[in-house]
Amino acid sequence: MNYIALANQPRLLLEATLKPLQGERFQSTGFADLGPARYSLPNGTEKLLVESAQSVANRLEMAIWDEENDDLIAGLRGLPYIIVKKDGKNFTNSILEAHRINSPYILKGKDKTVFDRLKKDAAALQTGPVKLRDLAAVVFRYDTNAVIHGVFLADGELAGGRLRLARALSGFIEATDVKAAESGGVKNDRVDPSGDTKQGFGNVPFHRTEFVAGEIKAFFNLDLALLRGYGLGAEATQLLIALSLLKIRRFLNAGLRLRSACDLEVAGELTVKRPSDFIVPEEAELLTECTRLIGVCCTEVNTTNVDWVPDKKLKKVTIELPEVTTFEVPAAFKTDKMVEFKKATKTKPASLIINPGALEGIDVATLAAQLFPDNEDLKELVVAAFNDDADDNNDDGTAADQP
Repeated sequence: MNYIALANQPRLLLEATLKPLQGERFQSTGFADLGPARYSLPNGTEKLLVESAQSVANRLEMAIWDEENDDLIAGLRGLPYIIVKKDGKNFTNSILEAHRINSPYILKGKDKTVFDRLKKDAAALQTGPVKLRDLAAVVFRYDTNAVIHGVFLADGELAGGRLRLARALSGFIEATDVKAAESGGVKNDRVDPSGDTKQGFGNVPFHRTEFVAGEIKAFFNLDLALLRGYGLGAEATQLLIALSLLKIRRFLNAGLRLRSACDLEVAGELTVKRPSDFIVPEEAELLTECTRLIGVCCTEVNTTNVDWVPDKKLKKVTIELPEVTTFEVPAAFKTDKMVEFKKATKTKPASLIINPGALEGIDVATLAAQLFPDNEDLKELVVAAFNDDADDNNDDGTAADQP
């Protein structure tokens, strides 16, 4: 591939004219509070967003994934990414997750393997301005794909939530000279056509808006200056460029069935708008080039495994102590307010508030013994309070940890 033609270019701009695979109508993307994204140019030309930048980014990532084998496509295996396992089986991974490395399934579970590695490797970024070169090197090591599509590590324990790489490869599809193609249909209930539609019965007519257009185009923008600015080295930068172009080629070759009523194909060739003297290699050549560069650049880490076990957030336990007037919390439990004593008021008895952090490394019975070494009744009260609260605690975490 002619990397020299790209050496001093800030952007690589590509376009491809598309058309419906069959007929003239197509269905655009839509938004819950907007519907189809239609807009007009100052000269009155009607435009339509067919596929958004965020959706195209997801499709470009999927372009290198082998669904049948639940792995990267042959030729790219060896490219670093993070695999999440559940009960010993593949569950998800950083290629498929919407936020890539920042997925809660990678960072928010009980297994802190990746979180701790990122925290250690990014320790130098904890204070002061974030050095993107250092951050890019860390991300490249664990998920090369995320350097291309960007990542935002928002956890406050990772440099205060300031670790962010911008998207280097972006794309969108829009249509020009657009007109609506209105149609509709009926959901038929052959048993009870006049049934209660609120309950899912009966015949339900519906309206459908599709579109026809004078032109449909896909646009792609690869920020070469951004990739070079990361300072990852010539071969690593070449891998990012070749991988980006491979994603575009595969998306255009096989990924244009955007919806059931929006199946498109390329009409003509992928065109380079800037720099004009660069030619995008075909898919097979790009895959061969990526395979070569993976062998050169990705020798340390291929895949990193993390187990998904929800990190259930236990609630504080409040224990009422009706016969206690004063209590001195042991010094070991005063740190971070692991155990707090609340004096009685006119309406409430004294109480002990125990943070689950107090159980770090010990069981409830041991905690109770350390709090009340000479009072068996209060020991039993502590144990009973945790047992009563266990069901509530066990319900927390799983649902809340879902994205």
